[in-house]
Amino acid sequence: MAQFTVNSRIDPYKSFKFRVLWSGVSTPVAGISKISEMKRSTEVVSHREGNDISSPRHSPGSTKYEPITLERGVTFDTEFEIWANRVHSTKGDASVSLKEFRRDMTLQLLNLQGTVVRSYNVFRCWVSEYVAMPELDANAQAIAIEKIVIQNEGWERDVDVREEPES
Repeated sequence: MAQFTVNSRIDPYKSFKFRVLWSGVSTPVAGISKISEMKRSTEVVSHREGNDISSPRHSPGSTKYEPITLERGVTFDTEFEIWANRVHSTKGDASVSLKEFRRDMTLQLLNLQGTVVRSYNVFRCWVSEYVAMPELDANAQAIAIEKIVIQNEGWERDVDVREEPES
């Protein structure tokens, strides 16, 4: 049976231990319970040469980074709302100061011992959608979840994060 290179792992990492860090803040964002997938897609440009009868060739076009959604239970913490309000204002003439509405983020995956095993830096993020209060239902037994959808201009894996031997 093939095994992973470090720690002789047979099982891949679990997806339920993670944390989010905003740029310039040393503590993780509180209460994040779900992060959507990180997805990148590259457009396919088809072309063919003049002497090809029916064999198109394909080249990469522009690359698109999909929005990332963060969810957490509703509390008194206003961090999501403050960031979302940087691109929306109801005060005065409703003009918005775009100073500091973008920020970088780091998404970290942790192993069961709480050690960072994979980390991604996400660049030039801003909130395009904010759900302050979910649908309320007196018959449901559910947690109230607030959500932000974050546009970004790309991400890359932090190659300095290396797997450490597990104890």
